[in-house]
Parts: sequence; structure tokens; C-alpha cells
Amino acid sequence: MLKWFLPVLFFNVLQGNAQEQLTGTQLLDKAIAYHDPNGHWKQFIGKMDIIMTTPDAETRRTQLELNLPSSYFKSSVRKGNNTVDYILDKGKCELLLNKSNAIADNYRDSLQITCDRAKKMKDYYTYLYGLPMKLKDPSTLIDPKVLRKSFKGKDYLVLKVKYDENVGSDTWYFYFDPTNYNMEVYQFYHDESKNDGEYILLSEEMLVKDIKMPKVRAWYYNKDNTYLGTDDLVKANALE
Repeated sequence: MLKWFLPVLFFNVLQGNAQEQLTGTQLLDKAIAYHDPNGHWKQFIGKMDIIMTTPDAETRRTQLELNLPSSYFKSSVRKGNNTVDYILDKGKCELLLNKSNAIADNYRDSLQITCDRAKKMKDYYTYLYGLPMKLKDPSTLIDPKVLRKSFKGKDYLVLKVKYDENVGSDTWYFYFDPTNYNMEVYQFYHDESKNDGEYILLSEEMLVKDIKMPKVRAWYYNKDNTYLGTDDLVKANALE
């Protein structure tokens, strides 16, 4: 019994020490090796269907078309009886309401049909569905120290991230399973001392051209755990 126990204990100690010695960059590399082992995200071309549900609001369906090498982004959003297309092609913006570019001002205001909105949606979706790979962007400031935290009763290796001032002032934490480096939670604070901001629980996975994308994202307030909504990736496929 002792002969069996000691090697197992020794292995667990070695494994724990190895994790403690990981730098932030090394942890990120291991997480990317899990989620995008063949480095396909940078060249991703494909489509996604996302259903967003929020309390006391109409369910919203969004269809995305991405061609990252060509800097092309299209988001088609169903809003009530209307469909709004936001298109960014190498920085050029095109807006359509029910397939027409003739959009009355009252619709532009009420349905948020603006190029600024298009850019925000592009940043939002390419960031969220590009994680953790997007943490390699030049503006990302990775804390070299890997944290160990317990969240919802589970232990994680945690990466602390900030950004250049011209990008944003929020503080982010990314939680990775210590056994396989799967990203399962992330959260952000505008002012951590106030416990503001939100956390996002990730569940299930969808394999898209060898990229393991979180399928379900559930959003909550940090301060009181109030549920905010869920993004469900119901369909995704790579075109190349």
C-alpha cells in the first residue's frame, strides 16, 4: 500500500509545483494549446448563429459572418419584425435595414443602426469567441504571476489581465481548469474595490475547425450574482 501511495503522492507534488511555477504567459500558452491547438483562429473564416436570452426581454438571434484574414465582419440581428445588417469590410461600414440601405432616422435611433454600433459588435464578438487566443493581442498586459482561486466550489489557475490605457481600464481574470487548461470562467471589474463588473460562466463546447469554442456563456453581476443573460452558440461552421 505504501509503495503505491508514495509514487502517487510524489507525482501530485511535482504536478502542483509545476503549476505553481507557471508564469502568466506560460499558462496562456497552455490554454491556447487546449482551445486552438493548430492555430486556426487567426485565419478563421466561418459563420455562427447565436441566441441571446435576457430576463424580461425578447430573445434575440444574431448571425455572424467572419473572415478574419480579410478583415470582414457581418452581423445580422433580428429585432422584432426587422433585420439589421452591420457590415465592416476592411474598415468600410455598410448598414442595412431589411436588406435596404435607405434607413429613416427614427429607425437608426431606435434600432441603434450606426457604424459605431457595428464596430462595437465586431469587437465584442471577435473578442469573446476568440478567447483565450485574443489575449495574445499586443495591447494585452499579462500579469506574470499565476493565481490560485476557488470559484463556485472549484479550484482554478487564474490569469490576471489588464490593457493599455488607450484600449481600456478594466481588470480581467480568466479561470482555467488546472488539469487540462480549459477556460471555464472569466470576470472583469471597472473598479475592483467596489466589486462591480460581471462574471461569465462557460459551459459546453463546440468544435469548429479544431477550435474548442465555449457554447454557452451565462452572465452575472459580481456584486450580487444577479443573472443578466445567456449567449448560446447554437450553430457554427468554418467555410475553409
